Amino acid sequence: MTVSKLLRERVKHIPYLSRVKEAHELVPLFQNGQYIGWSGFTGVGAPKAVPEAIAEHVEKNNLQGQLRFNLFVGASAGPEECRWAENDMIIRRAPHQVGKPIAKAINSGKINFFDKHLSMFPQDLTYGFYTKERTDGKILDYTIIEATAIKEDGSIVPGPAVGGSPEFLSVSDKIIVEVNTKTPSFQGLHDIDMPSLPPYRKPYPYCRVDDKSGLDAIPVDPDRVVAIVETHENDKVPPNTPSDEMSRAIASHLVEFFRHEVNQGRLPDNLLPLQSGIGNIANAVIEGLTDANFKHLNVWTEVLQDSFLDLFDNGSLDYATATSIRLTENGFDRVFSNWDNFKHKICLRSQVVSNNPEIIRRLGVIAMNTPVEVDIYAHANSTNVSGSRMLNGLGGSADFLRNAKLSIMHAPSARPTKVDPTGISTIVPMASHVDQTEHDLDIIVTDQGLADLRGMSPKERAHAIIDNCAHPDYRDLLNDYLSQSEHYAAKHGCLHEPHMLRNALKFHTNLAEKGTMKVDSWDIVD
Repeated sequence: MTVSKLLRERVKHIPYLSRVKEAHELVPLFQNGQYIGWSGFTGVGAPKAVPEAIAEHVEKNNLQGQLRFNLFVGASAGPEECRWAENDMIIRRAPHQVGKPIAKAINSGKINFFDKHLSMFPQDLTYGFYTKERTDGKILDYTIIEATAIKEDGSIVPGPAVGGSPEFLSVSDKIIVEVNTKTPSFQGLHDIDMPSLPPYRKPYPYCRVDDKSGLDAIPVDPDRVVAIVETHENDKVPPNTPSDEMSRAIASHLVEFFRHEVNQGRLPDNLLPLQSGIGNIANAVIEGLTDANFKHLNVWTEVLQDSFLDLFDNGSLDYATATSIRLTENGFDRVFSNWDNFKHKICLRSQVVSNNPEIIRRLGVIAMNTPVEVDIYAHANSTNVSGSRMLNGLGGSADFLRNAKLSIMHAPSARPTKVDPTGISTIVPMASHVDQTEHDLDIIVTDQGLADLRGMSPKERAHAIIDNCAHPDYRDLLNDYLSQSEHYAAKHGCLHEPHMLRNALKFHTNLAEKGTMKVDSWDIVD
């Protein structure tokens, strides 16, 4: 087939040009039950043309539920995985996903989904942990990766996400490369670490956020690359929700806390490397820092969003490293229009490095993430609504929160239901599912205030969380629960972390039955 001028400019390894195909030509390669890796992380950098061609083939031939795959992505992909879920094309999925169709399929039991820390998932895949039932010695049948260029040696220059691609490519039997010529080449923006098996693995050498290993593309065996597909499609990232009064209040509490820590000498004037999750609150916190007059900030995180660009623009942020740049169309336009400036201030790494626990601890990262709920003793639930309904997955929150110098969770104090504008309390007596334990969290902050839990016993933590973070509609209920629990525990010699198990999940059962967590009363427990 004819090879476009743009594709010839991007693909410097000449033998690959003889393998250029249309996406639909590759559909016969994919068979039911195969193990497939995709590039991508948090909705950017995922392959587009080949997954769409396979989905179209399923739809045209009524193969829903008959052509299904074990799908592995570094984190969430894009709308393509939702289309696969709608067509019942996914047997198994890991380790993180976003989108109503795929979440619905997981919660209905159609997809076997398993959660894993993002720092561990790619390396565990290379160990064969997730394909141990295979008898052919393979791990992945195909990896489909989006690239923005291919170097002379055949190595692959990713786009706005690295994620688990280095590991996927290293254990994939065959490789398909989608070269996206719609976006500029990202060459020079990446720093790649290739996997090595234990024992005697060498430590990652990074002591500063701008340290690099020098490898700017993912090396592959060219013989395993079976096809090159040219694509012309931007990533589709929805607009960010504007910050509101609630999220600005959370940001204000955090900025005040950071200033206090600087004044007390526990943080330097430029803080320490920042990590922030994704979403409205995370964006609002970064926006709050934009106006807080902190200078020479650095970022060591997993995902960069539009709000970080404002920190660059006003001179507050010196350098940022992540595994993904999840920008809106306007955000990508800002970066591409000032590429010569940004390419020296941003680095994209493998997720096993961006989320590496030892590096997070080495650098003293300040970690900030959003939970579903936090209980009065600081156990946090990030994944399973009411204990059972999978939301998106654990992601990298625990990688950071367990190992950061400051582990912070921020959330609205209450959320609405159909019958009650404050029907869901973020602060609950007992978390219905635990992803981050009481031992991992230092700071809880809501729009109501901030609770600094460092050095506190469980009972002290409970009073601080209720008094500072709970919504006023729930404060008396929570204090009453705690008081009765303390009374019960004192009588039974278990006062370290008092609970009344009969009432511990009553907020959640009341929500299921009545649409609100506002219980009428607690059962009296002697």
